[in-house]
Formats: sequence, C-alpha cells, structure tokens
Amino acid sequence: MKWRNLTSQNSVLTTLLHPIRLPSPSPSSYTPIFQFLTGLNLLKLGQQIHAHFILRGLHPNSFLGAKMVAMYASSGDIDSAIVLFNRIRQNASTLLYNSIIRACSLYGLSERCVGVFFEMDSAGFRGDYFTFPFVLKSCVDLCDVWLGKCVHGKGFRSGLVFDFYVGTSLIDYYVKCGELWDARKVFDEMPVRDVSSWNALIAGNMKHGMVRVAGDLFSQMSNKNIVSWTAMISGYAQNGLANQAFELFDEMTNHLSNVKPNWVTIMSILPACAQSSDLDRGRKIHDYATSIGLDSNTLVQTALAAMYAKCGSLSDSQICFQKIPSNQRTLVSWNTMISAWASHGYGIESVSTFNDMIQAGVHPDAITFTGLLSGCSHSGLVDTGLNYFNSMKTQYNIEPTHEHYACVVDLLGRVGRLKEAYELALTMPMPPGASIWGALLSASKTHRNLEIAEISAKKLFVLEPENSGNYVILSNMYAEAGMWREVNNLRELLKTLGVKKNPGCSWIEIDGKMHIFHGGDTSHPMSGKIYAFLESLPERMKVLGYVAETTFALHDVSDEEREQSLGSHSEKLAVAFGILRSSSGAVIRVTKNLRICGDCHTVMKFVSRIYEREIVVRDVNRFHHFKDGSCCSSPGCHMKVLGQKKRLGAPALKKLSTSPIRERSKKVTGSSLFPTEGNDSNPLDVFVSFWDVSRTEVFSNALFLN
Repeated sequence: MKWRNLTSQNSVLTTLLHPIRLPSPSPSSYTPIFQFLTGLNLLKLGQQIHAHFILRGLHPNSFLGAKMVAMYASSGDIDSAIVLFNRIRQNASTLLYNSIIRACSLYGLSERCVGVFFEMDSAGFRGDYFTFPFVLKSCVDLCDVWLGKCVHGKGFRSGLVFDFYVGTSLIDYYVKCGELWDARKVFDEMPVRDVSSWNALIAGNMKHGMVRVAGDLFSQMSNKNIVSWTAMISGYAQNGLANQAFELFDEMTNHLSNVKPNWVTIMSILPACAQSSDLDRGRKIHDYATSIGLDSNTLVQTALAAMYAKCGSLSDSQICFQKIPSNQRTLVSWNTMISAWASHGYGIESVSTFNDMIQAGVHPDAITFTGLLSGCSHSGLVDTGLNYFNSMKTQYNIEPTHEHYACVVDLLGRVGRLKEAYELALTMPMPPGASIWGALLSASKTHRNLEIAEISAKKLFVLEPENSGNYVILSNMYAEAGMWREVNNLRELLKTLGVKKNPGCSWIEIDGKMHIFHGGDTSHPMSGKIYAFLESLPERMKVLGYVAETTFALHDVSDEEREQSLGSHSEKLAVAFGILRSSSGAVIRVTKNLRICGDCHTVMKFVSRIYEREIVVRDVNRFHHFKDGSCCSSPGCHMKVLGQKKRLGAPALKKLSTSPIRERSKKVTGSSLFPTEGNDSNPLDVFVSFWDVSRTEVFSNALFLN
C-alpha cells in the first residue's frame, strides 16, 4: 500500500494502536501493527511496540512472530529477527519459517537460510512457493549445485516445480550455476511459462556464450518485455557481438516498437560502442538518452563516461563525469574516471582524481588501486605508485591481489629495477601468473637482461603456450646477442607446437562505415592510393630526421626489405586511409588488436606534424594521442629526431626526467624472428632521448601495460 503523505500514515497508525491501549490487550491486537510497520523502516517505533508487548506479559505465537521477524528484517535489524525466531521456533509454522528464510536470503546469510530450510523440512513443514525461490537464491550464492538439486527434489516431491514462480527460480538457479541442460529441462516441463521464465533462460544462455540458443528463444517469444530486449542487447555486447547489439537496439528504438529502452538498456548498449571504438554511435546513443530524459541518471552518466574514455574521447568522458552531482558520485563513478585518466596516459590526473575521491569520503576498493597503479605506471610515478601499493593494506584494509602485484612488478621493471621486480614476483603471496612474467619479460627486453628474460619466457611458455609474442621477444633477444642456435631452436619449437602469430588488424570509421585493414592488405578499394601515400611519406619524414626502426622486421632480410615490411603495418594503412578520406583538421581515430610497434609510434608523430592532424590510436594496452609531432598522452614527449641545437641545461634535464615522458628512442641492432607488427617484441615508449650538440641524454620512464 502506498501512502501519499505522513498524515495518512499517522492516521492509520493511530487507529491500529487504539486496541493495545486497553487494560488487557490480546496478542492478536499487535499483529496488524507489526504488519503495518514492515517495510517502513521505523525500527525505533517497532522496538517500542515490542517492549509494550513484553511489559504486558504477552508471548508471541508463530503467526505474530512471523510478522515481528519480518518487521525487524525489513528495518535493517537482522540480528533481532534471528533472536526472536530462535525464541519461538519450538512453536514454529510454515509462515514463521518463510519469514526467517526470506530475511536470511535477502541479507546474504545463505548458509543459515539453507540450514533453516532443511530444519523446516525435518520438522515436518513443507515449503511452499514463498519458500523455494529464496532458498534457491541462497544456493546460487553458495555455488553449490548438489545442494540446489536437493532443494529441487524437495520441491518436486511437494508438487511445486510446475509453479511458474518456483520454476523460474529453478531456471535462474541452474543457469547461474552453469547447468544449462537442467535449466532447459525445467523450462520445457513447465506447463505455464511467464515472460520471466523466458528471460531467465535467455540471460543464462547469453552469460555462458550460447548466443544462438538465446537468439532462437528470443525469436520464439510472443510477449517480449523490456527485460527480454535488454537481456539480448547486453548478451550480444558481453559476447563481443557489437553489430548484433546495435541492430537490436535500432529495432527497439524504431517507431514501430512497443517496447522502448530504459536506463538499463542504455547501460547495456554502451559497452558495445566501447568494444568497436564506435564513437559516432556512442554519441548518437547519448543524444537518444538525453532526448528521453535519461542523461540525468547517475549510472547512465557513469556508463557514458566509461564509453567515451574507451572510444578515445577523454574530454567527453570528463564532461559526463562532471555532470554527476558531487554528492551522487559513487565508487563506480570515481573508479571509471581514475581508470580513464590512466588508460590515456595521464597518471598525475589519475592520482589527483583519487585524492578528490578520498576527500569526498568515498572509500576505495581493489579496482580503484588497479586504475591508480596503472596511472602511476603510465606516467613514471614510481615512488608514488609504490607508496599507494604499500598503503593498500595498512591504510585502506585492502588485500593486494595478483593484479596489483602485476602493476608493481611492471612499474619496477620498466624503470630498470629488474632485481626488485623479480624478487617481488618470487615472494608474493600467490603464484605469479602470466601478467607477472609478461611484465618481467617485457622489462628484460627493454633493459637487455637475458637471464631474467629466459626465466620469464620459459614460465610463459607453460602458462601461455599459444601466445606467439613471448617466443618473439626471446627470439629477438637471442638474435641481438648473436645466439643464432637458440633462435633456430625457438623457430623449431614454434613449428613443432604449431604456434601462429596473431595477425595485426586495425580499423577506422569514416562516415558511419567501418574499414578494416590487415598487415600488407591490398584488398581495400583504395589500396593503390593508400600505398602511394605511404611510399611518399618516408622522404618527407626523413627531411625531419626519421630513421625506420627496422628492429621490428625480419632478421634475415636486407634493411630495405625491412623498411618495406614496416611500411605496410595495419595501423599505418588505416591512418593513411583516414587522412585521404576525412576532411582537413578532422581527428583520425584508429583501433588496433595488438600493440602498436615502435616504428609506427614514431611515424604517427611525424604524420601528425606534417599533416597537422590529431591521431588517436587505441591498441590492446592503451591510447596514444599524437598531435604536433608528439605523443600528447605523455606531456613533454617530443619528436626525438628533431633533437636540440644546443646543450640542454640541468634544470631542463631534471624536469624532463621527472615528467611522464615516454618517447621510445633506444636503438636495438638485433633482429626479430618474424616480419610482424604489434608483437610484444617491442617495449614501446620506454625511453626518452634528447640529442644535443655534445651527447645523447637518456631518461627512463615507466609504462604500464594494462
């Protein structure tokens, strides 16, 4: 019952309290009062009524006890609810058991909930359609398939499995525990299915990657509701099928559709935009959300901030975050912005946002520190990152996870503190996984530590036997050291294992159409113009001092052939196409499935200067913003080949060494095993070098690979 105002509530309460003012009130006089107070969060008043009841020397029966338990549980006092239940459980009833089972389930006391259920069954009380949904929910929380099947059996013997409430709960239980066959069996045997039964099965199949099955169920539904549509859209997005998610969302927003998106639907479609880096689509969905009044929703604004950050528009992400009122910014909102700054290379801003969050009284969690440590790594804030890592447990009572240790290992390794990084990997409280050894391997390549590289690579060969990048890195290091026998052994090992390198792939959207390029691709209709553009580019860049970094090409071919293989990397093809097809001054946004190689990173800076374009490249690890000949993600990262015409002063050098500069300039003279693009053989953006008239100054900074 909904109360329009406080006056009406008080009027009803006054009427209900009248019988207990009599000299000898009966226990039944209190029943409607406790029932009325349930859900109103008036705990103090409920306690006063309870005290009045005790002072009259009365004792609750099971019916009244059930109402009192429900009142306490709904008012946030689960402890009093349990104490009250224990006092009257000797005279229990199905209603009393249901009341405490519901309370325990809602408060996450799953073991107690299931225990009370079996006690109820042993006492001879059969569960009803109020009992089983809450017990099954607790079984899901416990992830106990055997226990759930026991409960299923109890329901079957009670004849309740064909009730659509219980049946839907069983479907939900089985799909969440991964038992899709059992879920489908219950669904098929249900004589009456409501829309929630269909939705539960659709969501479960989507969760476990059974996209086609979910699609078939959705097409068979005669009465789809908002949950049905949203489950499908969310499922497509979660399974990496962005186009299908977009098609369904477009159908839903069509004027012929009788079901329109709500805020949950908007939040479900936005990750699809992030996956495909479809910024234009994201903006259209934002406009749609605004048109139906959903842009004021805090969760929607947070999801929009995350989408814009992952699509490369950090400015739009900031705007969405700033639109959230300060007192409504949740932990998720803060984490989103901290991670956004970090992924774009702005570690100082990430730290600043963290400090703002603490000042706002929001307590961080493990996700917060993952983003924070990532930001510190991006910007070379080593001491800051280590201080935050050490404060996790001591100051914030958060136990560091494997992810956090990986951040710190990477942070130390990338600034040359390999011994510390390796010792941390060996002494951490859990076995180091692929991310730990991968960070060590990359750092070993950067700092030419073959000993730790071999240890790390051999660990990765076991943990990630099909990851070709690990073999490539070690092969390159062997080649640099002239250890050709080891290079050939790795080549034979790769052939034996049948390991193949993931092909480089980049894509760019122009005028609402996605264009995909692979390394050496000639299938695009504009291939002739694209390659002509790229062939003319080196001469223009060499005037400014460009030298191709042929260390990212084959070791057994000539330098000229190496340069040619570098020139056809997929990200270069995509950027060339973007410049040829887009209007002057438009931002070029490219997404790549692997890491951008060092030569491509250098070329992008030259191109951004020559053609006066801003280029945003999103690779598998982070964003790179190129503008005016520098990597704008890293303040101070200038085009190294232009050098300096005079000796750098000490203050300038000090400033550069402490700023988050990440310009790759270290030249390696070895070779690589494959003519690959974007493989993990290039420790990208690790060094900054400035040439002056007398010598080369090299400053090391860190880059976290998320």
